[in-house]
Amino acid sequence: MFSGLSAFPLTPMRGDAPDSHRFIRLVERLADAGVQSIGALGSTGNYAYLTLEERLRMSRIAVDHAAGVPVMVSVGAVRTRDVLTLAEGAQRAGVGALLLAPVSYQPLTEDEVFGLYQTVAHHCDVPLCIYDNAATTHFTFTDALYQRLAQLPAVCSIKLPGSPLAAPAGRERVEKLRALLPSRIKLGVSGDMFAQAGLRAGCDVWYSVVGGLYPRLALRLLRGAREDGQQDADFLSDLEPLWTLFRGHGSLRVVAALAVFSGLLDEPPLPAPLKMLPAQEQQQIRTLLPVLEAWEAA
Repeated sequence: MFSGLSAFPLTPMRGDAPDSHRFIRLVERLADAGVQSIGALGSTGNYAYLTLEERLRMSRIAVDHAAGVPVMVSVGAVRTRDVLTLAEGAQRAGVGALLLAPVSYQPLTEDEVFGLYQTVAHHCDVPLCIYDNAATTHFTFTDALYQRLAQLPAVCSIKLPGSPLAAPAGRERVEKLRALLPSRIKLGVSGDMFAQAGLRAGCDVWYSVVGGLYPRLALRLLRGAREDGQQDADFLSDLEPLWTLFRGHGSLRVVAALAVFSGLLDEPPLPAPLKMLPAQEQQQIRTLLPVLEAWEAA
């Protein structure tokens, strides 16, 4: 479950509701490409904007159309009650793992976050992945909290922010975490522009946004980082404008624009009040699109 490429697809929207048919198309695209796992309803999958019933329904659809590829579903919510409802429903659907971020309105303390994971772990029959995403939760995990959480038997992976894994300190950071945590805890890099650095530093899995739309491109990047650290110079150069857009506007809006302009989706997968990129950045996406599609098809 926690190795290789874990691809996180968009959750397409039609009006105010998730578009099941388009979502199935994206999930099947990932399964056909041979990704190691699928991360449904992550941040790119709009989980925070959907109702509990919508999330449960899309969880079932993801599992049903993944062709046996393990599916991890995000169950983060403000109320622990709702997290447990989502966790129970996802497990009934047959997911391979649960992804949990400490979502909140009021700032959470370390004890509150530990209590959340402890409660959910007690109700887990599948592995639980810690989602460390301070950019959206505004909660910063400490290494001491990682250690406490790693003692919960259900916890099997940490989805790490990518920035601390960048060279030259990335390997040192991963080695420090390896020394602190049980060997069963698999470390994953997120933030696609940091994927190469995180994988070369020793992370087990890449939790990828771009892999949710261009899985073959992402698998190529994964292989290059794993095999000898060498990548085709043209390939890396072509990806840099994409990472620049990610840095400036966030991955969701960028990947949403790519999905629409490529024809994979016929309307933006962005629930209100989110809006598409400004006109200038949309033109940059249109210019970048043929390059990415060529690498996806290579």
